[in-house]
Amino acid sequence: MHVSVATQAGGTSPNEDWVAGTPTFAVVLDGLSTAGLETGCVHGVPWYVAQLGGHVVAALADPGVPLPDALATALERVANLHQTCDLKNPGTPSATVAILRERSDRIDHLVLADSPIVLEGADGFTTLTDLRVDDVCQDLRAESERHATGSPEHRASVARLVAAQRQIRNTPEGYWVAASTPEAAFHALTGAVDPSEVHSAAVVSDGVSRLVTEYQMASWQDVFAQLRREGPAALIATVRKVEATDPHGQRWPRYKAGDDAAVAFCQRDTGE
Repeated sequence: MHVSVATQAGGTSPNEDWVAGTPTFAVVLDGLSTAGLETGCVHGVPWYVAQLGGHVVAALADPGVPLPDALATALERVANLHQTCDLKNPGTPSATVAILRERSDRIDHLVLADSPIVLEGADGFTTLTDLRVDDVCQDLRAESERHATGSPEHRASVARLVAAQRQIRNTPEGYWVAASTPEAAFHALTGAVDPSEVHSAAVVSDGVSRLVTEYQMASWQDVFAQLRREGPAALIATVRKVEATDPHGQRWPRYKAGDDAAVAFCQRDTGE
């Protein structure tokens, strides 16, 4: 398959999204915000997603390895890179993960947290995502959405939300993300489809998918049409234009005026 990629920071801070593509797979990581809270790590989220991404790609060099095993291997290798950091800190750098891999007889997918994979087939679009985070801390999320994005009240409420989420992150009572232990990989949502059922696919961070899911300013059909016509960077530019119309989150309450964004657009080579 042909994979085209793009990523862009949502503001002036370093980009905490990461994307890669090869002729057989695509990977998107979305680093979780620290909200200014202590992480126990001297490296930071951009370092973490870059290291994790590179090790996921290395683990996928074996086309037969199951996706959870590849992710678990990568998580273990990255943890070994910074053992002097406090990896038991509940705020240790972490990320969502979305992987799509084409094999001769199937297309595999893995999603861990809310970076979705969208498949386009003859019958329309199928979204593969893991929204378990939406089931926790709903009162604190609602509180943060009452304040203008970027205001002192908003920053404080987001910090309270992130602090509460950290306490149940990677626990059976909460939700799962890629962090410091391999176990999380085996809580990812996985599956496979017949290659004949997929014409193209988009692997994206939620900084992109919100154009459809939260802003409702485009359909997946619109998104895929733009991806074919102009490519992933143009799609991110469209997201930025929409966000610029609501800089304080009054129409679309959100954690940041502009979130980091990443896209891998996969078009299958049918040989026709």
